[in-house]
Amino acid sequence: MTGLLDTAIGLYTWVVIAWVVFSWVPNPPEGLRPLVRGVASLVEPVVAPIRRVLPPLRFGGVALDLSALVLLLGLNLLRGLV
Repeated sequence: MTGLLDTAIGLYTWVVIAWVVFSWVPNPPEGLRPLVRGVASLVEPVVAPIRRVLPPLRFGGVALDLSALVLLLGLNLLRGLV
């Protein structure tokens, strides 16, 4: 059971990393849009509560969203506990 949970957390970590990379592409190619939407549908429900507690930091006209970093740190901590 521990191995399965460790694998699931590891896979979800890669999904979050993919979500971060996709967020840097403002208009992905048509063929990638279903994948981008699928990844977002897996990550957005988890980062939304984090964003409510830790809103993006504003630097002039730029906002730095730390919710993905907090989520990745939490996943790493959880993986260490498993």
